[in-house]
Amino acid sequence: MKRVLILGGGFGGIATARRLKQKLDERDEVILVDRRDHFMVGFRKTWALVGQSTLAAGQRPLDSLTRLGIRVLRDSVTRIDPKARAASLGDQRLSADALVVALGAELAPETVPGFPQYAFNAYDPNDIPRAAQALTDFQGGKLLIGIFGVPYKCPPAPYEMALLVSDSLKARGVQASLEVFSPQPMSLPLLGQVGCDLIESRLADKGITFLPNHKATAVEAGEVVFANERRPFDLLLGVPPHRPPAVVRESGLVGDSGWIPVKPRTLETQFPSVYAIGDVVQIAMANGKPLPKAGVFAEAMGETVADRIAAKFRGQELEATFKAEGGCYLEVGAGQAMMVKGQFLAEPEPEVSLTEASNKYLEEKHAFETQRLQTWFE
Repeated sequence: MKRVLILGGGFGGIATARRLKQKLDERDEVILVDRRDHFMVGFRKTWALVGQSTLAAGQRPLDSLTRLGIRVLRDSVTRIDPKARAASLGDQRLSADALVVALGAELAPETVPGFPQYAFNAYDPNDIPRAAQALTDFQGGKLLIGIFGVPYKCPPAPYEMALLVSDSLKARGVQASLEVFSPQPMSLPLLGQVGCDLIESRLADKGITFLPNHKATAVEAGEVVFANERRPFDLLLGVPPHRPPAVVRESGLVGDSGWIPVKPRTLETQFPSVYAIGDVVQIAMANGKPLPKAGVFAEAMGETVADRIAAKFRGQELEATFKAEGGCYLEVGAGQAMMVKGQFLAEPEPEVSLTEASNKYLEEKHAFETQRLQTWFE
């Protein structure tokens, strides 16, 4: 009997576990560990923020995966021992024939002085109800949406948020000045100047000011502090810095980038039979920029790793490779969305483009969530 231990129950972890149960012998054990009791597609947070839907409508219990024969443990990982392919959950230590680290990116608002006190964390589901109420109560003035560090999950999301918040305020007749700031030189650098111009013109068309090259150093009451200026606000929705969870940072898996380095096509770490997938890894594209952190890539990574583990257990050729094909949706309002899509690991340059806005892409975005919730949990 073989055992695979999967740490993390997000896109990557679930995809790995499901695929393994399809590929492995029935006697083999697949264990999935997560401190949460449910799964949720991340883009639902913005819908909840602007009142289009609720968080609960898109949440599904991880325990429902047990019907597939997956052993689901709700617990916190307190230690990872990659040399032994083992992890500790409190006093319990589990070892395995293969270990998959899929613990995602941790939000670190406390690393920006004043952020927890004065900003609403737009990436934390636990803070969304409070942020949504603040947006409902907002009667006008200066509203800032801030990206406080890179990399961060789902790069188009802050711009989508700005567009949907703008529509929400206008529908209520609220007069507001909206600004989006980023430490990067353009909105989505992986798109190049032409793609970024399209996004930034969308913002401008709705009267939203985009502030590139703005790295915030602190937040004070009613002001965001930058190196050479301060920007006032009446309401601040922030995307905090991201980092690997502490248990990953302390595991010996993290490299110079601050994230787990892996072989781009196989997701192998430096330790035999230890893989890392999803937001916790950093993979360089051919142009040197990091592969975006997105659920669609975590899912594909998980399926790749599962296929390779199953082939290895069976003594077969390890043929599955991660292709990084796909993309992210960027809702623009009026029932439409754009899509950032392409072949992100293509050489000599990533082949990535931004589509025109259409109803089709918004329908695809809704279907993306529906298909996974139905296929994985029902």
